[in-house]
Amino acid sequence: MVVTVGTFDGVHRGHWSVLDEIGARAAAREGRSVLVTFDPHPLRIVRPEAAPKLLTTTKEKKAVLAASHLDYVVFLAFTPVLREYSPRRFVTEILLGGLGMSELVIGYDHGFGRGRSGDVGTLRTIGAELGFAVDVVEAVHAGSAAVSSSSIRRALGDGRLADANRGLGRPYSLTGTVVPGEGRGRELGFPTANVRVHGNDKLIPMEGIYACYATVPPGRFMGALHIGPRPTFPGAGAAVEVFLLDFAGDLYGCEIRLELIERLRPVAAFGSPAELAEQMRADVSRTREVLAPGG
Repeated sequence: MVVTVGTFDGVHRGHWSVLDEIGARAAAREGRSVLVTFDPHPLRIVRPEAAPKLLTTTKEKKAVLAASHLDYVVFLAFTPVLREYSPRRFVTEILLGGLGMSELVIGYDHGFGRGRSGDVGTLRTIGAELGFAVDVVEAVHAGSAAVSSSSIRRALGDGRLADANRGLGRPYSLTGTVVPGEGRGRELGFPTANVRVHGNDKLIPMEGIYACYATVPPGRFMGALHIGPRPTFPGAGAAVEVFLLDFAGDLYGCEIRLELIERLRPVAAFGSPAELAEQMRADVSRTREVLAPGG
C-alpha cells in the first residue's frame, strides 16, 4: 500500500499533486493507493477556537475524491484519543498495522501525531527503522505563492474568487437545500431560490453578487447569486439566494449545488425596489456574458 495522510480540506491543486504521486507509485509497485483523511477537522478537537471554516464538507470531499484514481479513501474519526497519538504510534498502529503500508507520501509542509510532531525528518527516521519509504511532494504554486487551504480561505474571505478557484483547480462550490423565502425576488420579477447551505462549518465567501452555475434536479443552469445582507429592505436578514436563468419551476426541498465563477460586484443598498430590479437586470445580463462560451 502506498499511503498519504492529511486533512485535504478543499482537495486543491497541491493535494492533487500528492494524489497523483501516490497513484503513480502504487502503479509502479503493482500495489494500491490509499488516502487517510480525518473527520472532523483535527483543529475541532485540538483547538476548537482556531478551527477554520471548511472549503469542503465531508460529503463534498467525498464527491471530489470520487473523481480521483485512488483505490481507497479512509475517513478516520479524529477523537481526543487519536489526538494524543505520537507519530510512531500512529504509524505502527494505523498505517502499518491497519493498512499494511509499504510507502508513505506526504506534502512538503505536512505534520501529524501529537502536536504535529511527525514532520518529514521524524517520519524518515521511523521509516528507516520500520522498513517503509517516505517521499515528499513539493509545493504547487499559483503565481508566486504556494497553494494551500489557508491561502484559498483568505482569497474567498477577501472576495478574490479568481485566486481561490485558481488554487482549487475548479470553481468553489456551495451545496444546500432550497427553502422558502420572503418572496421579494418574485415581486421584483426575479424569483430566487433561497439556499440553506449544508454544514455549519462551511466557509461562505465574501458577501457580493456572483455569476455561478446551479445544479438542481432538472439540470444545470446559469445563475446570479446573492450572498450577504439585503440592505434595500430594512430588517431583512442576510441570505444566500440565486436567480436561475431560463428556469421556471418549484425547487423547494431540492438539493442545489452552486459553482461560483466570478464575483460581479459588492452588495449595495438601493433607493427603491425599482432601482434594485434595474440593477438585477444588469447583473443577469453580466452573468450571461461571463458564462457564455469564451466569456
